[in-house]
Formats: sequence, C-alpha cells, structure tokens
Amino acid sequence: MHHPLGNTGDQVPLSHILITGGAGFIGTNYAVRLIKAGHTVTVLDNLSRAGSAKNLRWLQDQNDTSRLNFIRADVRDFDAMIAATRDQEAVFHLAAQVAVTTSIANPREDFEINALGTLNVLEAARLSGQKPLVVYASTNKVYGGMADAKFVERDTRWEYLDLPRGLSESYPLDFHSPYGCSKGAGDQYVHDYARIYDIPTVVFRQSCIYGPRQFGVEDQGWLAHFAIEIAREHPISIYGDGKQVRDMLWVDDLLDAYDQTLQNQDRVAGRIYNIGGGCDFTFSIWREVEPLMRDLSGRDITVHHGAWRPGDQKVYISDISAVSRDLSWLPTVTPEEGLNQLWEWVMNNIEIFET
Repeated sequence: MHHPLGNTGDQVPLSHILITGGAGFIGTNYAVRLIKAGHTVTVLDNLSRAGSAKNLRWLQDQNDTSRLNFIRADVRDFDAMIAATRDQEAVFHLAAQVAVTTSIANPREDFEINALGTLNVLEAARLSGQKPLVVYASTNKVYGGMADAKFVERDTRWEYLDLPRGLSESYPLDFHSPYGCSKGAGDQYVHDYARIYDIPTVVFRQSCIYGPRQFGVEDQGWLAHFAIEIAREHPISIYGDGKQVRDMLWVDDLLDAYDQTLQNQDRVAGRIYNIGGGCDFTFSIWREVEPLMRDLSGRDITVHHGAWRPGDQKVYISDISAVSRDLSWLPTVTPEEGLNQLWEWVMNNIEIFET
C-alpha cells in the first residue's frame, strides 16, 4: 500500500520541494504525490524530452496549481538554478541526459547536462545557505560492464554465479560510455558535497524504474517502450540474446523510498544506495517478457534482432539490503503486476503516443 507523504506515522513539516526534470516520468509521479500531501512543489524542466510537455499539462490539470510552480529552465543555466533553489528545503535532482547512444554521439552535451548540471544543482544548494536535502537519481551504469562478475546461462536468462543478493554498493565503480562517466561524476560530486560542505545528500543508483507517464524509448525505459510499440502494432528490436536480466522497480515503490528519505534525512545523509527490485523482482528483457506481452496484446509480436550493444550488462540486479535496512523499505509490486498496470495505462492513453 502506498502512502503519500504526510499520511504516514512520521509527519514531515510541509515544505517547499524542487524537482529538476520534474516533467519527466519519475518527476511527474512524485510531484503529484507531494502536492497531495500538502507540499509546495517547483517543477524545473526544459521540456526537451518527448512526452515532457504532455506530462506537464497532465500535472497542471491534476493538481491544485497554487501548490505547483513551473520553471522552464535548463540545469546548465547556473543563474536559473540559483534562483530556483533559493527557498527550497529539498531538491530531487532527476534532470539528465539519459541515453548511452546519445552520449556517444554528443559527449560534450552529455557532460554539460549530467556532470556540469549536477554541479550547478549542488552549488545552488550550497550558496542558498539553507542546506537543503539533495537527492540524486544516479544509475547502475556507474558499475560499467562488471568485468569481474561471473555469469551462468539458463533457458530464459543469465544469472550471476556468485552474487546471490545482487550487486552491493561496495562493488568497484567502472564508468563505461560518456553517459556512465557523466552520471558517475555527478554521483561522486553529490556524495562529496555531504562530506565537504555538510549538505545532506543521498545518492540512489536506480535500476529499471517503470510505470505510468513513462514515454519509454529504446535506450531508456525499455519495458514501457516495448508496451507502447506493441500496443501500436509496431515491431520492436532486441539486441543480444534477450536473456539479459534486470531488476524491475515500480515507480511508486521508488517514491516510497524518496518519502522515507525526506522523513529520515538525518539517518541517511551522505549515503549511497543501490535501489531496484532486488533479486526477487527481475525479468529477462525479452525471453521472459515476450510471452507476457503476447498474452496482454493478444497477438504475435514482430521482433528484429541485433548484435549485443557495447557495455550491455548480461545481468544487473541491485543488492537492496542497505536501503531496506536504513529506510525500512521493500518493493511491493511484482514485475508481472507492474507490467499489467503499465499495459493498462498505455492502452488507456494510446492517443498520446500518436503525436
């Protein structure tokens, strides 16, 4: 059961919260939850991502707009970040360039958005003098190809040979691709601002978040991308053997952890957490998803197969024991339940993907 912040036992004083990338999939879902709990939310977004303008309109239609502020700005604009952060008590930094392929095509822009943009957020927080909580959406890509991990092949999936609980935060960092480097730089800067400047920061290395309002693309939000393309009767592309395994985290489960972070910031300030579905909530990206998609859609699916992509992890599963312990948190929505809910959202909103 998901409780919007403010309905739980530990009340947090109503506050002003900034969400960068707040018209994105996670940001939109969190803004609604925070506003319903009585917080005042500032959404900062440059609306460059496909679907973000639609998410913003939906957000404005859903909510008491006296509690919702929108700033059209870019995290690369330091003056805009200074102004947006001035009176905030918490900043959820979700704005990012999110695709590995885009980062390879344009590494400078990727760096400016992800690394410099994150530094701008941190500096705006520091210079505000308020010491706001800063929560950073990092990525499992900071672990790179996990060259030392050993894998075993099963009928429908790859598995770790010797990591039964998944990958913990102590696993060596190994940034692959400009995207991995830029997000990893942000990850380490956010962590260090807690040590050096005493800003309460938390880094979440997120794995395969999915849910409604997600305009998934091939490179990011792959489960939503599959659902959208299959609903539109388009072919999909699978790279590699389709047995790659990911742990899946339904967006409301992630937002429960965000809520707990707001409520327990003294306990978790300065920490880094791997967060995902963990070893119990996993899918292989096609061999196990395809029969479920076929059942949901009621038809066969046209698939184009391509070669493995560079740096593609055969298995990525988060060890979530640290975040579970520190935030009394566990995911609740199984991948099968989540896929059903995602499909229902896509089918109920099919028209928004046509334009």
